Amino acid sequence: MFSDNKKPRTMNEIGGQPNRIEKNTKIKGDIVSEADFRIDGKLDGNVKTSGKVVIGKGGYIHGKVECVNADIEGSFNGELLVSDLLSLKSSAVIEGTVSVTKLAVEPGATFNASCTMKGKGGAAASSNSNTGGFKASLGGNSNGSAKAS
Repeated sequence: MFSDNKKPRTMNEIGGQPNRIEKNTKIKGDIVSEADFRIDGKLDGNVKTSGKVVIGKGGYIHGKVECVNADIEGSFNGELLVSDLLSLKSSAVIEGTVSVTKLAVEPGATFNASCTMKGKGGAAASSNSNTGGFKASLGGNSNGSAKAS
């Protein structure tokens, strides 16, 4: 009847349970956490975590975010520092400066940011050099096309 092979679910074993700011919630201030963070409300401030940051479709952050991974469906304005993968969904609106290692952008996302991509060794590649740097401006065009230089 009872099985020993069922283990308790853990969302983020290192940082503990994920944190969440629900819609219709507005926060002004800085957040420091080791766990994952999901924002469906509004945050005017900074987030620093060794986990993942998710901005839900109705979520908005104005400030600086430092994290390992990020999934964005909502809006962000400020400085975004992602040490691994930044994933922008089709409803995402990004403005400011972005530093990532890997970037995934769905068609329809608005990406009006200065972007610096780090190489596999962690060294940042300049967006104006020939070392593989990438600079993109994805406007709100309906076909989701991007122009890279």
